[in-house]
Amino acid sequence: MKKLRKILFAIFLSIFIVSTNTYAQDKNSINIFFTHDIHDHVEDFNITENGKNLNIGGYERINEAIKKQLEEDKDSLILDAGDYSMGTLFQTIFSTENPSLRLLGEMGYDATTLGNHEFDFRTKGLADSLLVAKNSGDKLPELLSANIDFENYDNVDEKEVKNLKKAFNEYGVKEYIILDRKGYKIGIFGLMGNDSISNAPMAGVNFKDQIETAKKITNKLKDEEKVDLVICLSHSGTWEDKSKSEDEIMAKEVKDIDLIISGHTHTELLEPITVGKTIIVSSGEYGKKYGKIEITKNDKSWKIKNYDLIKLADKVENKELEEKIQYFKNKVQENYLNHFNLNFNEVLGKTNFSFISEDDLGKEHKEEPLANLITDSYIHAIKNIEGDNYKRIAASIVPYGTIRGSLTKGNITVSDVFNISSLGIGPDKISGYPLIEVYLTGKELKTTAEVDASIQPIMDVAQLYISGMNYSFNPNRLIFNKVDNLYLIDENGNKEEIKDDELYRVVTGLYTAQMLSIVKDQSFGLMSIVPKNKSGEEITDFEKYIIYDKDKKEVKEWYALAEYIKSFEKEDGIPTIPEEYSQPLGRKIVNNDKSFSAIFSNPNQIALGLYAIVLVIILIIIFLVRFILKRRKRKK
Repeated sequence: MKKLRKILFAIFLSIFIVSTNTYAQDKNSINIFFTHDIHDHVEDFNITENGKNLNIGGYERINEAIKKQLEEDKDSLILDAGDYSMGTLFQTIFSTENPSLRLLGEMGYDATTLGNHEFDFRTKGLADSLLVAKNSGDKLPELLSANIDFENYDNVDEKEVKNLKKAFNEYGVKEYIILDRKGYKIGIFGLMGNDSISNAPMAGVNFKDQIETAKKITNKLKDEEKVDLVICLSHSGTWEDKSKSEDEIMAKEVKDIDLIISGHTHTELLEPITVGKTIIVSSGEYGKKYGKIEITKNDKSWKIKNYDLIKLADKVENKELEEKIQYFKNKVQENYLNHFNLNFNEVLGKTNFSFISEDDLGKEHKEEPLANLITDSYIHAIKNIEGDNYKRIAASIVPYGTIRGSLTKGNITVSDVFNISSLGIGPDKISGYPLIEVYLTGKELKTTAEVDASIQPIMDVAQLYISGMNYSFNPNRLIFNKVDNLYLIDENGNKEEIKDDELYRVVTGLYTAQMLSIVKDQSFGLMSIVPKNKSGEEITDFEKYIIYDKDKKEVKEWYALAEYIKSFEKEDGIPTIPEEYSQPLGRKIVNNDKSFSAIFSNPNQIALGLYAIVLVIILIIIFLVRFILKRRKRKK
């Protein structure tokens, strides 16, 4: 009996010691669950991974992961770093229902921040979304935004800015919050970086400098609020190029930030980046994965104890959340899809092959079949509208940066197609960028191809995909002179020479047309594209040249694609994407010839000018060398 007592006592003592140690560890560490760039991916979706279709993501899975996290540690922080909206059909009710923030609140998020896409519906759209969320009575996350400048009205509508400020106050948007966890005071603030700001052309507000704002807030948190831990929800991002990696730069400049949850660039950091004592983490896009980090206080800094990115692919069900999601789906149907006589999960067609995944899109500088499908759909839309009065479209353009999704093998729904071209809003205040027609000279068409060939390596979002114009480029040639062959394809598939001074009709999205006009700035003034009307006059108001259907409705980019898919021949009663779209069609060819003739033949005016400058420099050097040698000989 005594022996049994000793054994039981030993077991009890062991349990006590283990639990005490565990408590001590828990007490000294903070667990943080984080996401960013979810982009309204409320429902699960399919991706292609290692050649197989995989169902992934969705708020039901995120919700289940949060529940498990809080069961493991009830003091965990649940945080998001912005771009919580815009990317699926749920964005269409952003201003009238705001499913994004209401569902984040439902799932238990402590805080999020604004990303550039929260401004897609302009200042009024964001203001309305905040008010409707607040008035819903639902639980909401804290919304943190430290670097919007509400006192600067330069080049913005003062009334709109004041209305947004009022909405911020109504919602309770703050620069920072302080939360208590396990006896630690934790200061959390949010901001947008420079690249994010530049990608919010419709924001309608001015922003304060990211670094200066971060310094001001962290100083206040440390010196006045006396916090133990400073976390920044940063919609700025990291890049491989350290000179552009905004969150790494901020960490170097603002040394009192302990943890940066880095959004905007959709980066998956398999290992955290450490800059000084600052830890930077990212979990990727669309809620495919969530991040989980445990940090422990060690002397004066916080150290990483555990870190993981966890794929959200387990099958889960949550009836309560499911009902709320269905409520929002019904609102999407009522307020948006009925406008197009389409249903949320309606099958438009099917594909017998998978297109490139959105993760891999744009990683290589090459033609993409998915982009061919999109650009062809624009031309198809114009032909349908104009009928016998159709005037030839010479080129149709879509940039990599506006393609937000892809198609996997199987049925294609309305939701799938919308996700591909989900960005923006038109003057009709209805979600989705409309198509627009512009005219470019032949010389500018050539410049468009050169923009793709030369600027893409510097700025990957500048990669362009073009229908109607075939070209090849050599990456080894001089910048702004990489295109080595280019021609139009006529209605019968024949090659046609491009005439420099002739005007050619071009169709693209509203945002893309506006971006074409800034090529001059991006190319250091060496190239220029000036979108014009059919009379050759420069376009200053792009919205005047939006394409409307027979019912006077804007033709949205995504809707053009939906109608194109519906037009294909049927297989087993379902329109099926033709096999020709499973491979490149020779529209953009990379010619990697490194021979002397391939690199230097057929130089354009820019190249000739640069060669002339180089030649002059060489001649000057030769002259100086000869002059110096002659002087030396004379001295001897």
